[in-house]
Amino acid sequence: MIKTTLWIFGGILLGLIIHLTLILSLPQIVPNNVWSIFAKIGAPGELITIAKPKQQEANILRLDPELAYAVCRFDLSIGPGIINGKLPNDFWSVGVFDKNGVAIYSTTNRSGGGSSLDIGIFNPAQTRLLAEQKIELESGILIVKVPRDEVFIVIRLAVPHPAMWQRYKETLEKLHCSHVGQNQ
Repeated sequence: MIKTTLWIFGGILLGLIIHLTLILSLPQIVPNNVWSIFAKIGAPGELITIAKPKQQEANILRLDPELAYAVCRFDLSIGPGIINGKLPNDFWSVGVFDKNGVAIYSTTNRSGGGSSLDIGIFNPAQTRLLAEQKIELESGILIVKVPRDEVFIVIRLAVPHPAMWQRYKETLEKLHCSHVGQNQ
C-alpha cells in the first residue's frame, strides 16, 4: 500500500514538474511571439505606430481597436533608452515589457504625468552610472530600472471619437524614442 502511494505521489510530482517546465519555457520557444514581431518591423530606438486593426483582418497582436498604439523597442546594451513627447489630455498609458512580454512598469496620464511623457529606461549597470552622475539627463525625467537589456514600450491612447483617429496617430508619430546619445 505504501509503495503504491509513493509511486502515485512520485508520478504526480514528476508530471507537475514537466508541466510547469513546459509552461514556463513556452514563451522562449515560440517563434512568433510579440518580441519577434516587433523585431521584424523596427530597429531598437525606432518608434513604430501600429495600424488600426480592420474588422476583416486577423488581429495577431490582439489589440483593442478603439486604442491607438505606438511601440518602441530598446536594446539597453547600446545605451539607456529615452522616450518623450506630448500626448493628448485624454487617457493614455505606457507599459514597459521585457522580451517575454512580462510587464515591468506601467503608468498613465492620471499618475501625475498629465500630457507630458518623459521616461528613461536603464539596466542595473546604467542605473549605477546614473547614480554616480556619469550619464547626463534632463531634469524631470522618470527613471525606470529594468532587469534585462531587451525591452519594449507600448504607448496606448484612448481615441474619444473615430474622426480623431488620424490626429492621435500623428501625435504618436511625433514622440521621440531613442537611445541616450542618439538624435533625440
